[in-house]
Amino acid sequence: MTGYDAMAKVLKAEGVDFLVAFPHQTLIEVAAKAGITPIICRQERAGVNIADGFSRVSNGRKFGVFTMQQGPGAENAFGGVAQAYADSVPVLHLPGGEPLSRQGIHPTFEAVRNYRHVTKWAAQIYAPEDIPAMMRRAVVQMKSGRLGPVLLEMPKEAMAVEYPAEDIAYTPVRIRRSVAASEDVRDLVAHLLKASRPVIAAGQGVLYAEASEELIAFAELTDIPVMTTLAGKSAFPETHPLALGTGGLTRPLMVVRFLDEADFVLGIGTSFTRNTFTTPMPDGVLLGQVTNCAEDMGKDYDVVAGAVGDAKLVLQQLIEEAKRQIGAGGRDTGAAARVAVVRDEFAAQWEPRFASEEVPINPYRVIRELENAVDVANTIITHDSGYPRDQLVPMWKPIAPRGYLGWGKSTQLGYSLGLSLGAKLAAPEKQVINLMGDAAFGMAGLDLETAVRAEIPILTVVLNNGVMTKYDSHMPYASDRFGINELGGNYTQVAKGLGTHAERVDLPIELAPAIQRALAANRNGKPAVLEVLTKAEENVPR
Repeated sequence: MTGYDAMAKVLKAEGVDFLVAFPHQTLIEVAAKAGITPIICRQERAGVNIADGFSRVSNGRKFGVFTMQQGPGAENAFGGVAQAYADSVPVLHLPGGEPLSRQGIHPTFEAVRNYRHVTKWAAQIYAPEDIPAMMRRAVVQMKSGRLGPVLLEMPKEAMAVEYPAEDIAYTPVRIRRSVAASEDVRDLVAHLLKASRPVIAAGQGVLYAEASEELIAFAELTDIPVMTTLAGKSAFPETHPLALGTGGLTRPLMVVRFLDEADFVLGIGTSFTRNTFTTPMPDGVLLGQVTNCAEDMGKDYDVVAGAVGDAKLVLQQLIEEAKRQIGAGGRDTGAAARVAVVRDEFAAQWEPRFASEEVPINPYRVIRELENAVDVANTIITHDSGYPRDQLVPMWKPIAPRGYLGWGKSTQLGYSLGLSLGAKLAAPEKQVINLMGDAAFGMAGLDLETAVRAEIPILTVVLNNGVMTKYDSHMPYASDRFGINELGGNYTQVAKGLGTHAERVDLPIELAPAIQRALAANRNGKPAVLEVLTKAEENVPR
């Protein structure tokens, strides 16, 4: 048994069923013999994105793994790892390592040294007997506190030699969770109940803790409206009477109005990070915060009350404390009626775009037709960067946790395709939809062939408006003189050439039947692409 065999055994013990990889790594062959299915992508970044999507939809209970060769393989994966780091996603990266004799010598790419700024933890294996301990450290780091990607470099000197035992002594990592201090919980609830217009802001910590039921119970008990962060979208069902929707770069009117009126916002499972794609908290509003990462407490905003602990466990504490302070029957402040008034106003404002018969097609009409065609509760949808994100985030109303994959503290074009493939691997029973623009397709479209070859039936909708929307306003002369904001191509032909079911849609009346044919292809195990010729719609809710 070599070090590679030992690594495969440890991965198997941790419940790893598949290994995303490109193009070559000795671990691939060894892991395949150990019963771990290899999935070969078309580029390293996409492979990292697939592992990322799997980890998200699995809530980190099971985690995605990506392995690549040393040197250029590790170099090409960097962007995908940086995205996972920005969004705090637990993913394991296993690059090969250059010979130890070449470490520190130009132009050797040393993964550990270069990845330390985009991983939570990065280390190198020096001897095969270290593999169980190093993997234990990697998994603990990856899945504890603020989650994040980790990297473990595998030089051949440590991996290709004989393991000094007949078997592996490895126990799968069990992650420990903690409750918050009771006095902190008491203070949070006191501030919340004292406020006249409180709002709850739920982040992705609620999703990873699988605490949506507790969040719903707490919101209903205290009668407080709930918004989610972009990464936390789907943590609270947006069909609920207390749902405000999601606050990202774009946001529905409910988020705008209720934050403007708020006198206390309780963030649960959120770092309250200031970011372009995160709705900022209003100046002067009092904040409370629940996080499992102490260093995020008050990181970007001052908080008057806070609690450190697992979102699910702390929400259970908050429920019990609220019952103690207001009674088991809860309270009725009329919040749902106030939310309904603003929700109706928002819907009326945007209905003309959803029902539009414009040609080229309005992208909001595409969103409406997708919503009508699927069972939203059994669907996972995500967006790519740019206007597909800005248009979809405020409008799609997920019902079930992880029914929407929101992302964006980094916004790499093409990210959504790999994310969708990983989501389908984690939840094969779900319909998975990826909404992307033509620019994003150009960055990642070839990995549709990965979907075909690996039999991962997702639906990709390409909104093709032929331009990089609104970029001409940033570069007016260059756009007018050289047309630098213009893009071209027939993506249906590309997708057909890669083996997918593919159609091009020109008219609104064609949308519904084309979507149904694409969904039927998915049910038959075939990936599908719909290229929809759309207008450059610049109107988004802000």
